[in-house]
Amino acid sequence: MSAGDALVLDEQALSEALRDAAARCGRLSDEQVRALRRRRRAVAGGIGGLGAALGTIGALWLGAAAWLTPARPTPAWTRTLATRAGERGTLTLADGSTVRLNGATRVRVTYRTGERRAELLAGQAFFDVRHDAARPFTVTAGTTSARVLGTAFDLDRTRRQVALSVYRGAVGFDPGGARGVVVRAGYRSSIADGAATPPARFDAALPDWRAGWVDTAGMRLDDLIEVLDRAGARVAAPREPLASTRVFGRFRTDRPRALLGAIGAGFGFGVVERDGELVLEPR
Repeated sequence: MSAGDALVLDEQALSEALRDAAARCGRLSDEQVRALRRRRRAVAGGIGGLGAALGTIGALWLGAAAWLTPARPTPAWTRTLATRAGERGTLTLADGSTVRLNGATRVRVTYRTGERRAELLAGQAFFDVRHDAARPFTVTAGTTSARVLGTAFDLDRTRRQVALSVYRGAVGFDPGGARGVVVRAGYRSSIADGAATPPARFDAALPDWRAGWVDTAGMRLDDLIEVLDRAGARVAAPREPLASTRVFGRFRTDRPRALLGAIGAGFGFGVVERDGELVLEPR
């Protein structure tokens, strides 16, 4: 075979390889084709040049195939943390965000591509969320949801309501099926019976449950007792009309009997202990 015959064969093989590459991964650009032809001519030995050119086409095809193959979704990252009454816990998430759990609280967190989601299954938790515009952070509590990009807020789920207090940034607070509200730093809101209350100002600099305090702000007495139970107290659920009594004020949670006694002095009930449990009795 002469050099001229080798060049003709080389050109034919190169053209066939280009057509094959185009069929597999799409047409190569004109610049890529010119680069392949220049490389073929620069390599001595005819058939050796063909091998180099075909090797380049193979590399281009592999690269294009990798680009055309859909990326596998990032596996979900899921963690669940639960605390017993009287204990607390902290969960540090994959992006550096943190969740601090009050007593008798359970939280499940899931991270996926483009999504950060937490479920407050029971209790109360303080979320300090790292900003990530590509992955909003959504916290659900039953049908209620709070959606943020980066912020710090507290979410409290009791039997009758979900209460939100925002310490940094802003939170979209949605009752599900009804119009929600945007709650900004220094404000709080609550959702009960499918409706959100207008945001009301509070002093975010004052100590909260993380330091052993509760700000009742009109909380029902039975909800306050649930808060005290999280701190380790054992209090029997009161009956009506005591259960729906609204309580206002800031109180420490580490002395539940003294706290309930002080409230009872104003609302006409006393506190007795039976079988290791505090019981409220109308006077």
